Amino acid sequence: MGLISNGTTIFDLGATSAGIGSGMKFMKKLTASGSATLSFVHGSGGVDFSTYKEYIIIMNNLHPSAENTGLFNFTTDGTNYNVTKTTTSFTAYHQEGDSAAALGYVAAGDLAQSTAFQNLSPEGAFGAGNDECFAAVMHIFNPSSTTFVKHFLISTSLYESGNYAEQAHISGYANTTSALTGVQFKMSSGDIDAGTITLYGII
Repeated sequence: MGLISNGTTIFDLGATSAGIGSGMKFMKKLTASGSATLSFVHGSGGVDFSTYKEYIIIMNNLHPSAENTGLFNFTTDGTNYNVTKTTTSFTAYHQEGDSAAALGYVAAGDLAQSTAFQNLSPEGAFGAGNDECFAAVMHIFNPSSTTFVKHFLISTSLYESGNYAEQAHISGYANTTSALTGVQFKMSSGDIDAGTITLYGII
């Protein structure tokens, strides 16, 4: 049994037609090992920022060498990570001992037409204890557009220094009509000791 819409087969005997809601296309996995930066660049190692309308980047068990903040920025030329961005952020946190908890907008985490690297956690530093790490999911929308600005959304879960569970939400846009050709991740100081960052295109 199949599903046909306006002459296009969407489902046929339970299978999804190629290119219609087929899922995630794996592109590249980066593994940190005392890494100063981790970057995805169009045309390098299977990375393709020109084909899909949405990309997802999954950051898994990233462990910093010291208590500091994770950062990211985009490039339009594959070399200079300095794209102008306007962003906004809010966080929720809860201390292990139940001594503090809050939810709110974090003005210090915002950028206003800035080429600086954006924080992945605007509220506090990522914990660097042996059992501490952070994880995040990033969505980038239509990075190859040469007509519109490029939007992005990020949700980060972290073990914050001071024994806090924190969730940070960051969104904004790269204010350029040039195509984005890459994204780079790093810490505000020190290295990313361990963990993986994986790029997928959404089919």
